[in-house]
Amino acid sequence: MPKFRKKPVVIEAFRTVATKVIDTLEGTMVAEVGDWIITGVKGEHYPVKDDIFRATYEPTDEESQAAWEEGCNG
Repeated sequence: MPKFRKKPVVIEAFRTVATKVIDTLEGTMVAEVGDWIITGVKGEHYPVKDDIFRATYEPTDEESQAAWEEGCNG
């Protein structure tokens, strides 16, 4: 089976401290406490579960590393 790698794209994200309803390009989604809310390449927002976020993304600078380690910056 063919395999593909995700292109390296820098995104903005924050970890939510409250449940939020988000209108996405795919419809309405709910971000639970501890989920990350990412801003996509077209400016759209999506909730991502913490374990998926950490498996998919990595910090790009010291501020992002601190948020990663702290676990909550939004």
